[in-house]
Amino acid sequence: MTDSNKAPVASRRHALKLLGAAPMLPLGGLAFLTACGGGGGGGQAFPPIVLPPAPAPAPGATPAPAANFVSAEFTGMAAPTLAAAAKMATTTVESTLKVSFDNGSSTEYKLAYQPFFLTGDMVSDGKGSQILAGGYVDINNKPIIDASVAGKERQFFSDSPDGTSLLALPNANVAGVKGKPVFAVVQFEYNTRDQSGADTYGVLPSPIAVLTLDQDQATGKLSLVKYHNVDMSSAHGLWITCGASLSPWNTHLSSEEYEPDAFAAAGSSGDKQFKAYSKNVFGDETKANPYHYGHLPEVTVNPDGTGSVKKHYCMGRISHELIQVMPDQRTAIMGDDYTNGGFFMFVADKEKDLSAGTLYVAKYDAGYSINPAAAATRITWINLGHATSAEIENLANTLKAADIMDVKTADPTDVSYTKLFANGVANWVKLQPGMEKAAAFLETHRYANLKGASMAFTKMEGTTVNIKDKVAYSALQNIQDSMVSGGKGWSAATNIALPKKLSAGGVMAHNLGGGQKDADGTAINSEWVPMQTRALIVGEDLPTPDALGNTSNPNTIGNPDNLKFSEKMRTLFIGEDSSSHVNNFLWAYNVDTKKLSRLMSIPAGGESTGLHAVDEINGWTYIMSNFQHPGDWNKDLHVNVQSTLDSLVRANYRDRFSAAVGYLTADPIQPKLAK
Repeated sequence: MTDSNKAPVASRRHALKLLGAAPMLPLGGLAFLTACGGGGGGGQAFPPIVLPPAPAPAPGATPAPAANFVSAEFTGMAAPTLAAAAKMATTTVESTLKVSFDNGSSTEYKLAYQPFFLTGDMVSDGKGSQILAGGYVDINNKPIIDASVAGKERQFFSDSPDGTSLLALPNANVAGVKGKPVFAVVQFEYNTRDQSGADTYGVLPSPIAVLTLDQDQATGKLSLVKYHNVDMSSAHGLWITCGASLSPWNTHLSSEEYEPDAFAAAGSSGDKQFKAYSKNVFGDETKANPYHYGHLPEVTVNPDGTGSVKKHYCMGRISHELIQVMPDQRTAIMGDDYTNGGFFMFVADKEKDLSAGTLYVAKYDAGYSINPAAAATRITWINLGHATSAEIENLANTLKAADIMDVKTADPTDVSYTKLFANGVANWVKLQPGMEKAAAFLETHRYANLKGASMAFTKMEGTTVNIKDKVAYSALQNIQDSMVSGGKGWSAATNIALPKKLSAGGVMAHNLGGGQKDADGTAINSEWVPMQTRALIVGEDLPTPDALGNTSNPNTIGNPDNLKFSEKMRTLFIGEDSSSHVNNFLWAYNVDTKKLSRLMSIPAGGESTGLHAVDEINGWTYIMSNFQHPGDWNKDLHVNVQSTLDSLVRANYRDRFSAAVGYLTADPIQPKLAK
């Protein structure tokens, strides 16, 4: 994602996140399912399925042995074309899933998309009242009103749902649930525009909702019963929440990306954005503190379908996107959705507790490559410091930017300053005496540069883990600028020096292990440390756009963003945030067979978000998927399709103000990975 202050991209969609979280249907030994694409975002309501009872075994007969899961195989769909323009203007699913068992049998499903709601819908709060889905509220939980068009005043609501977690609690009890209660935590990244058409990116506090879902035990279908807005007052409000993950202890790990620059010059775009944010949150454009944002919020779901939040200030103030906590329940690997970003790791002091620990940043050996055939590049980890969340929050409350370091954007011709690049811009930085800890956790990007880290990455987004193989995966949405020798913001000192850019991006794989020491020779207390990185799968830039307007090959990944791995299916799911594909896609990549399958097409101008793969909840399997900002047209990318698709997208998604939260399902029953 990229805001207006970031390096130029072909579309502002890089600042947006497509709500594409859709639970995946349980696969069962049922009849072949019929395909269903979601039109108008409302989706098809699948009727409940009543299954006939299994015939009783003959007297004395030996019961048939249970069939065990062997493999899952996706068969992809073609990209939609203007010949079927309606498919380009909505969520289109024409893919299948085949589940094979060890008795030689298999079950095949035609997949579909099932939204829970469109943002802007009125949904039940579980107390007999209706609430606005994706609606914005201030620090006092009062609606924030879009008054940009006289006579049409209404509460702001998001068109950009993002990170989603699906979970179950053993003691859940919510009125209105007829089957079993399941919960989804959904965050709403931003609002693209007000009713007058003015840009509103980043000026509204991101809401997070807990959805109580009724899981039908005959079909696995999920139905919305209750929508609860989590109170964010204790966290000072949330800033641009993007991707998310489910912790091993069943909490929702959120994100705050593109942390506000505490050194933004008065009157600059960053300064104006933050003042507008402060005005919307607190009613006062001077009250918000930039050091309260750019951290890691954690949401805990309660058995009654409510939720609470705490913000962790000790995991680095970076452009948090989608972190992954390892099976040790202590080690977190973090991308950094930023130009001149880094690869970060946090090792908590205690299991299931991110409130204290040690922050590290990667330094790569020379030879970093995006060629999947090339050898992996070794990582050394630089220890940035140890802290508790409480002590860093206290520093945030008491320190100003100039107390921590002096930053200049013109060469002071003073050797006591160090030149570095932050977000593609040259800075000359001098640390104030005794401010190492404050700099490490509140000015993390600049401090990591001072410590010699490989601060070269352009938009390192989602991260996920393959536990069996002990490999983690990270998405590089773009591979350009500061990663390319001589590019904007590039420095030879980072050891990242690619010969040319790859705008389509790619997915990198990190080998994990223990027994590692940091750059100072001190042992790292984790068995899940990334040790080397190699390219897994990359996109392909086209020399000239194709007839539809794609600037990268539409038959492989383009600008990967959300990543989630299914252990049982051995499948890496990849959601796109692309300025190179006319429609963004959701993909499945089998790490054993190397087969890449397109599962879903997102409405043109939108972005695939909210990805979460769940192998089993009460026996059913789900792939959550949302999308963002349908019809956010790029004047170059969409020049051949906008005139045809604009009216269709507007009709489907409230004049482009809405997007969907939902999941991949099958018609008429959810998939299961068991018989």
